[in-house]
Amino acid sequence: MQNHRTELNEMKINRYYKVAGHSFAICLREGSKLWESLGQYSGFETDAAGAADPLFTLELMGGPTSGEPLPHLPQLHTEYDSPTEDGETVIKLFTTADKELTLVEMAVDHRCPICAKLLCDKQFKHGRLYLCTNSLSSAVFAVNNSAMLLYAFTTTSLDTLEMHSSVVVNGGKAFLFLGHSGTGKSTHSSLWLKHISGSELMNDDNPIVRVLPNGKVVAYGSPWSGKTPCYKNIEAPVGAFVQIKQYPQNEIRRMPLLEAYATLYSSSSGYKADEAMADGLHSTMEKVVTGIPFYELACRPDEQAAILCNSTVCK
Repeated sequence: MQNHRTELNEMKINRYYKVAGHSFAICLREGSKLWESLGQYSGFETDAAGAADPLFTLELMGGPTSGEPLPHLPQLHTEYDSPTEDGETVIKLFTTADKELTLVEMAVDHRCPICAKLLCDKQFKHGRLYLCTNSLSSAVFAVNNSAMLLYAFTTTSLDTLEMHSSVVVNGGKAFLFLGHSGTGKSTHSSLWLKHISGSELMNDDNPIVRVLPNGKVVAYGSPWSGKTPCYKNIEAPVGAFVQIKQYPQNEIRRMPLLEAYATLYSSSSGYKADEAMADGLHSTMEKVVTGIPFYELACRPDEQAAILCNSTVCK
């Protein structure tokens, strides 16, 4: 009990991070063991001066025995509650009638109970995270998931996309492999690493794509990378996007513009029911699809698929 009281009395501190040029802060108690479990952020850490005006601050309020319970809220309205498959993260969004507050409930998947609740202001500038469990692994999941959500929400007007993709860098350019979970994105990246000389994995699940003021489209590593620990603070101009599709033979074709747009839309994160956020996302996607080629690779998980893809997208 004494140790618990000591942690409650410790001062909270901010640590600042910069991902794809956008800064944010995570606020935890100074002696919290959770800091040690967030080592994936270390390569992205900056100081307060380097963070300038952070896009958001994510503050951990504590767990069920911390003495910081979720405050009483007025009646909430369901904004998003979509069915998920086994292994997919559960996200539920609720808002107050005046839209001034948003509550996000999350779970590892639909077979697990809600493990955390994130209370956000209208602009998503400040998120307060309340844990529903004292599990350290659940706390790490909740911090990562909350940081990703707030990052996606606050960058929609900044020509930035948080992607669901595996990314390989080759010849100084980034190649993003897209597709639903289980279609072979990570497998195709591993084939490039094994068979295409000079390839490097940038990120295996959640890279960031930005359109710079000069129109260049650039991919960035992030502190979020799914099940593969690949947290590299690196960047490279985008060479191509490739939609992976399982098929009994290897074929590749370039997508027409509308198909490319639909592919990018389904592979990027964001609260697309919000009109302002959707406008920002659509503006960014238009710039991306008109400047970067998109391909569909129907393939087997073999060396020849990687060679075919590489020889096509690196022309």
